[in-house]
Amino acid sequence: MHLSFSTYYTLISAALVLLVGKFLVQKIKFLRDFNIPEPVAGGLVAAAALFTLHQVTGATFSFSSDLQSGFMLVFFSSIGLSANFSKLREGGRALVLFLLVIAVFIVVQNAIGIGLASALGLDPLVGLIAGSITLIGGHGTAGAWGQVLERDFGVQGAVTLGIACATFGLVIGGLIGGPLAKALITRYQLSTRSGQTHDNQAPLTEASPNAEFEYPDQNRLITANAAVETLALFAGCLAFAEFMTGYSQGKFFQLPTFVWALGAGVLIRNTLDYVFNIKVFDRAIDVFGNASLSIYLAIALLSLKLWELAGLAAPLMVILAAQTIAMGLYAAFVTFRIMGRNYDAAVLAAGHCGFGMGATPTAVANMQAITNQYGPSHKAFLIVPMVGAFFIDIVNAAMIQVFIKLLH
Repeated sequence: MHLSFSTYYTLISAALVLLVGKFLVQKIKFLRDFNIPEPVAGGLVAAAALFTLHQVTGATFSFSSDLQSGFMLVFFSSIGLSANFSKLREGGRALVLFLLVIAVFIVVQNAIGIGLASALGLDPLVGLIAGSITLIGGHGTAGAWGQVLERDFGVQGAVTLGIACATFGLVIGGLIGGPLAKALITRYQLSTRSGQTHDNQAPLTEASPNAEFEYPDQNRLITANAAVETLALFAGCLAFAEFMTGYSQGKFFQLPTFVWALGAGVLIRNTLDYVFNIKVFDRAIDVFGNASLSIYLAIALLSLKLWELAGLAAPLMVILAAQTIAMGLYAAFVTFRIMGRNYDAAVLAAGHCGFGMGATPTAVANMQAITNQYGPSHKAFLIVPMVGAFFIDIVNAAMIQVFIKLLH
């Protein structure tokens, strides 16, 4: 028996997952102490419930992938619409340094995957699938490269394998980032605001500093007109992304759709700011971006087929376990130290765990869980979305091609 949820029922299910996650984080001290994001908490409960139903009844479930992709694109568009050139200049040296740290980790991740795959008697390309193709790259990159590996290199089931690895990484990335950052903050006493939350702060007004995604639960004063104008901006981003994805197909500048959505946001924002002197309503962008992030993660975890992960071969689980350990150690001893051994560096380490194992939305959710408790980190929220959603995909694509050529 297969149950397919339409768009409406997928949205209802996602909303229920978020409400359950909020309730669990509020009531369970362990989840609060280790800064587990609400969508991850609720999503794992839902995934476990669906897994139990599958085991008992044999039923399988599917949710609207179009809705999931749509909210993901809105989230990335919100990143672009929030980033004017002055913010990019503000990132400066730290942004470049963080990108170099991540680029080195791509090499480490692929070396671990390929090395362990070879040692366990698997095709080295399977190790690459369990490396940056799926963990840094996420589901989109897993599907795209999986087709290439099946068609051109004879790796059977590469797409299915890639989706399973990417799903594993999405969950693990959301579980290890918060605890790691908390451990760093506690050990080095990096925050003087421990224990403070921001749910009851005064709502953000036009005079308030732009909090970006740092406080998703904080009230933001917006109007219906501002909401409509902001939706028009998102529509422009999505239209541009769809056009460029089709136009660049097969060309040297082919990029994932979400990268075009982010780039469109940057282009539209800065054109309005510097050419037409039109002020963009940041608070409305924040509201839509945060809501889209939460719904995207909820649907992604609803779509988590634990019975497929349970069926992964033991050697592949060994590789993924090693990748998890490597991610935690690298974030703690390399990312944190190189980025300054301060509070911002701890939040950056949490973000690195998010997109180093899963995806940029997971990274942002990790950082939100930390900043909601310990205070803002403007530097981290400036750097991670731009690096994780834009620059690193270009670097990763180039490195994947290099590794494939070395192996064949």
